[in-house]
Amino acid sequence: MHRFLTPRLRALIRKEFHQIRRDSRLAATLTLQPVVQMLLLGFALSATVTNIRLAVTDNSQTPESRALVATLTESKSFRLAGVYLSDGPLAEALSRGDVDAGIVIPSEYSRDLLRGRTATVQVLLNAVNANTATISQGYIERVVQSYGQSVSRLSRHSAITLQPAYLYNPGLEGSWFLVTGVFGLLLILNASLVAETTMIKERETGTIEQLLMSPANTAEIVIAKIAPLFGLLCIMVVLSIGLMKFVFHVPFIGSLALLLAGSALCLLCGISLGTVSATYSQSARQAMMIGFFVNPSLFALSGSLNPVEAMPKWLQPLTVLNPIHHFATIARGVLIKGGGFFDLWPNFLALLLITGMLLSVSIVRFRRQIS
Repeated sequence: MHRFLTPRLRALIRKEFHQIRRDSRLAATLTLQPVVQMLLLGFALSATVTNIRLAVTDNSQTPESRALVATLTESKSFRLAGVYLSDGPLAEALSRGDVDAGIVIPSEYSRDLLRGRTATVQVLLNAVNANTATISQGYIERVVQSYGQSVSRLSRHSAITLQPAYLYNPGLEGSWFLVTGVFGLLLILNASLVAETTMIKERETGTIEQLLMSPANTAEIVIAKIAPLFGLLCIMVVLSIGLMKFVFHVPFIGSLALLLAGSALCLLCGISLGTVSATYSQSARQAMMIGFFVNPSLFALSGSLNPVEAMPKWLQPLTVLNPIHHFATIARGVLIKGGGFFDLWPNFLALLLITGMLLSVSIVRFRRQIS
């Protein structure tokens, strides 16, 4: 062992320790990054779905119907998100994404139970995420089955049956949910990576100094860097849309122009993110380390591949700051639900604000560096 640790090797090891100690950002990346990623992935990527937002339309308005609703909401799997007078507003709430599942109790529900007949309850499920819809149906079936057993002890011949209706995804195609989520993930990650690599390469080759000799201001230099990247990445958008349509057979119910507008915003957001990352990096290695920290965090908190409802309550609000989450909502709303701009404007606004903030930060940081 002593022979292996030669004086030259020991000197090199000391040099590396001193270099890491001088570079506070690199030290933080090497120590805090694995801890944060482990926590985020451990909490966010869970197969358990809890706190499913349940809406109720009780046309019976009897003690028996209220007992069924109470039994469902007492479960930790569901929380009452709304009570509607008819199934029309309930379906609109499902379309907007305000609720994940709905229960429609018919007016003859209580009468059928008291007469010993089979009572029918309709379950409406938002099947854009086929996994969440299937899990929600299983939860409801178990709760109703348990409730039906307690009712049958009072009336031996009574029973309750469910009639599930899968909205937007009748065939429960899981690929529709995954592909639309991966679409946003690819746009953000590729755009940020390309922009980051380009900016760092300019700095390492010394061509940034040549740009400083020109009369252009900082904002013009940044925009000139972004425009060619945006044009090239638009080709990736077209190819991705073609794959979703012809390979995965995702339905194109909504407006293609609305989807392209959301894709453009998503690309600009990814480019701005990569530019900001490049301004905080002195070399390609540092940029790569920052990417290892930022990209998995965006992935875990996006809700693109796993349902947001599977995350803990305290972690779910962080998805509002994630551009991938907003674009995935836009893509699914346009392609699968056929939603329009008035249905998705909050996500467009959030994506626009995040892009504007990142672009402003990149210009300020770039100006500070070249000054």
